[in-house]
Amino acid sequence: MTNNNTSILITGGAGFIGSNLCDYFLAKAYKVTCLDNFATGHRHNIEAFFSNPNFTLLEGDIRDPQTCAKAVKNIDYVLHQAALGSVPRSIQDPFTTNEVNITGFMNMLIASRDAGVKRFIYAASSSTYGDSENLPKVEDIIGKPLSPYAITKYVNELYAEIFSKTYGMETIGLRYFNVFGRRQDPNGAYAAVIPKFVMQLMQHESPVINGDGNYSRDFTYIDNVIQMNELAMISDNPAAVNTVYNTAFGDRTTLNEMVSYLKTYLSEFDSEIAEIPVIHGPNRAGDIPHSLASIEKAKKLLNYNPKFPFQDGLKEAVKWYWENLK
Repeated sequence: MTNNNTSILITGGAGFIGSNLCDYFLAKAYKVTCLDNFATGHRHNIEAFFSNPNFTLLEGDIRDPQTCAKAVKNIDYVLHQAALGSVPRSIQDPFTTNEVNITGFMNMLIASRDAGVKRFIYAASSSTYGDSENLPKVEDIIGKPLSPYAITKYVNELYAEIFSKTYGMETIGLRYFNVFGRRQDPNGAYAAVIPKFVMQLMQHESPVINGDGNYSRDFTYIDNVIQMNELAMISDNPAAVNTVYNTAFGDRTTLNEMVSYLKTYLSEFDSEIAEIPVIHGPNRAGDIPHSLASIEKAKKLLNYNPKFPFQDGLKEAVKWYWENLK
């Protein structure tokens, strides 16, 4: 089935998740507009799409309302991925995190409302669970946020709900749990743990785990996240909209286990990696100890069926990094 008449705006489309979404929907013959200011996204993530007549790049910033209004013109669905991620970055610079993640989000909501966009799907975050100790995490039980970043992502959910109730907009929030996979940036001060450790191990450097390594995460492979975005977009179940969903695999892995798997998979390419020691440093401010999602709501209302358990996804990711970054 072709979708030539359906147009999607992917904000942050040159980033890790955004570029994977661009790739996927272009392959399905959707018209895709990518809005990015390249603050954290990369041109090399989307260069392959430039020759595709269904792809449009709009260089701009969601903090500018006029840019947002221009971006949503003739758009059916918005997949809003643009944000300043990273808990440590938000602790370092709460102002910019707030400006991008709250003011920018509001600009996109208003522009989408005014343009009559059919549905606004946005990247929410597992950080919203804050200090809640409940495991697994279920959507309607959250705690107090533990970082400026977490506050901004929770505010997104509150605004989306108000826009649904007040203006009749269809919104769906996807609470991402530690997404990883191809194109995730291994460089920079705020690099995510998996690509960062992969690069260090490939360079025969010891990765540093914050704390004793027994903190656990529901690491979620990118293809599961793509599936959730598509289901959120195409669902015709009235009960499935105007709510939020955990976007995860529904399993947890400790940081120690994760590094052990990484060493195993990488040592298939370079046997010396198996012997690299791991260093333990202090715990990091704002980190939640354990993260595990219940995905029952997404299974029930969206027919979500994640295909990639952590180890399968990690093997794919390691192979991609070895082939593209070595």
